[in-house]
Amino acid sequence: MHKDELTFLSLYCSFRTCTNARLVPLPLLHSPKLLTRSCTHLNLSQHVRLTRKVESKDKINIMGPGKESCHLHEMKEHLEPMVSYPSRRCSATLGLMRNPLEVVKRLWIGGRGTLRLPSSRFLRVCVFLAMSLLTDLINLNLSDVTEKVIAEYIWIGGSGMDLRSKAKTLPRPVTEPSQLPKWNYDGSSTGQAPGEDSEVILYPQAIFRDPFRRGNNILVICDCYTPAGEPIPTNKRYNAAKIFGHPDVVAEEPWYGIEQEYTLLQKDVKWPLGWPVGGFPGPQGPYYCSAGADKSFGRDIVDSHYKASLYAGINISGINGEVMPGQWEFQVGPSVGISAGDQLWVARYILERITEIAGVVLSFDPKPIQGDWNGAGAHTNYSTKSMREDGGYDIIKKAIEKLRLRHKEHISSYGEGNERRLTGRHETADINTFTWGVANRGASIRVGRETEKDGKGYFEDRRPASNMDPYVVTSMIADTTILWKPQ
Repeated sequence: MHKDELTFLSLYCSFRTCTNARLVPLPLLHSPKLLTRSCTHLNLSQHVRLTRKVESKDKINIMGPGKESCHLHEMKEHLEPMVSYPSRRCSATLGLMRNPLEVVKRLWIGGRGTLRLPSSRFLRVCVFLAMSLLTDLINLNLSDVTEKVIAEYIWIGGSGMDLRSKAKTLPRPVTEPSQLPKWNYDGSSTGQAPGEDSEVILYPQAIFRDPFRRGNNILVICDCYTPAGEPIPTNKRYNAAKIFGHPDVVAEEPWYGIEQEYTLLQKDVKWPLGWPVGGFPGPQGPYYCSAGADKSFGRDIVDSHYKASLYAGINISGINGEVMPGQWEFQVGPSVGISAGDQLWVARYILERITEIAGVVLSFDPKPIQGDWNGAGAHTNYSTKSMREDGGYDIIKKAIEKLRLRHKEHISSYGEGNERRLTGRHETADINTFTWGVANRGASIRVGRETEKDGKGYFEDRRPASNMDPYVVTSMIADTTILWKPQ
């Protein structure tokens, strides 16, 4: 590193909660070997030894081009940080830091040093400081200081695919949806109610652990009703719950495993992640379940979602890269009855939140890129108690025949824009023709080799699009195969 780029670095900040009153001892870092070209990748915690207590007079002096400097002083018993800007140039550069520093109530900085950087590196260090402070705030563990918890109420908006949420403080932890209060929101702002009568009521239905706030905080999946207690038109859960509550359906214990495919898009251009802007990658073939920077794009997002879903209590059973680059899949299940829809919607919500953090756009479009590229589906694996027992293969074939007779009705409810995906190519059946087969991924319904061999098991409905409503699809399959009687 050039002498005029960085003479030496003494920079390390640590955040503690309000209950922690001790200061963090921080030494100088003198060794030039610790310095790297990219300050954004420095992990200072690996090089710090706790050698002395920080005094209130300690300060850090950040010096940029033209010897502009910024001092962060520890002040008073609250150690509230103060930022002073000697020049307009430095003020503009450090503007990104101003709000985080004013908000944070605990900041300990030790040692004395000078950071001498070109403008770009100077800015990166400032952003590093600000983001680390925000991360510490986000990760505050409230359970150490209060019994109160945060409940994030989640519901489906007017388009049928837009997930909405808002947070509510509860006086103590809860374990059952019945312990949660109903809430309301402005339905005129979500396309679900007129402005003159805009109140829509949220009924809590299922609870999940919150992987973002953690602790005792929760995510709550809700469905939506009028003040008179009637389900609003976009509340698909209501009818699904009635079907799954039917005694004949309860007795059959329907299991579901849903394979949710999705596409990650670059935020500013709405083009798949990893694709050249305005261009195309190499043909499909090397991307499915692949590894490598030239084939797999967005794995950090996918793995984050995987772990966050497991933390939340979702029965997520796996992930994999898909055939089209930038496209991925996660599987939820086996789940019983209405819980399949609850879990998939919350898994989608968590994925939306993670892509928001990553600055990537999440798409459930069933055919995001036209041409010789795979679409995105939500293949739904299904079995009943009768299908899983000896002789179940005959029950499976009877169920498939029922699905054939109601093919058009199912297709109409299996996702918007599905006709662009179900073309008879790219591992799909033609939308107008019902087919089934063993190990046939070009059929409407696929039966596994193992199911055929064992004479029992499950089948896969490959028709649902990636933007399908799981409440609609799961309940419709149960209704057709268990309750519906052909004329």
